Amino acid sequence: MEPKNRKIFDEDYRVLAVESQRLTIQGVRSGEVLTIVTQNPEAPLSAADYPPGKLITLSDPSNAPPN
Repeated sequence: MEPKNRKIFDEDYRVLAVESQRLTIQGVRSGEVLTIVTQNPEAPLSAADYPPGKLITLSDPSNAPPN
């Protein structure tokens, strides 16, 4: 059985808003609104990368190869 918190990686999200450190998205199926905060000020988020209305998916960082 898949843990409940992993379901966020199985959904598509629509970008609602973007600021330099925050990305606000809404699940297409669930309607759940999430705010993603980056702690790296040297890699700001931008509306050019995440325009409002864009569909995105989240990737599971635990599946990424180690640094």
